[in-house]
Amino acid sequence: MGAVEKALAGAAGGAGGTVVLSALRSALREVGLVYETAPMQVVERLEQADLVADRPVAKHALALAAHIAYGTGAGSALGALRRGPDDAVTEIAVGAALGVLLWGVGWAGWLPILGADRAPWSYHNPKVLLPILDHAVYGAAWGLLFWALSRKDA
Repeated sequence: MGAVEKALAGAAGGAGGTVVLSALRSALREVGLVYETAPMQVVERLEQADLVADRPVAKHALALAAHIAYGTGAGSALGALRRGPDDAVTEIAVGAALGVLLWGVGWAGWLPILGADRAPWSYHNPKVLLPILDHAVYGAAWGLLFWALSRKDA
């Protein structure tokens, strides 16, 4: 399987993983465990810079589109870089680890640089651990989908 095929399988896995992550966040929000998400924080930062109008429906749609695009793009990059696919369990485990790595790059890297959020170590609340969990779930879903879409016998 070539890099393009792996990137396409990874992109589909990234889109699916983002949907799974979003569903988990929605459930966690319902029980009061999730606060404002990073995509919404980025959109609010764009609004502060007068790049986005203060229209709640449009801001929510933009945040959702940006989140899916980011998850799909990241999934594509992860797929292109994978040497696999290995067996399903390995791909799920590797995906979970890559999902946590993706969270770390964003939250400890570009989000604080853009001023969209503080670095994770500056929080004093256990809720800060929830994004690690949901990104592990994103990665696990990505790994399963990547495996399913890139198997030779599929």
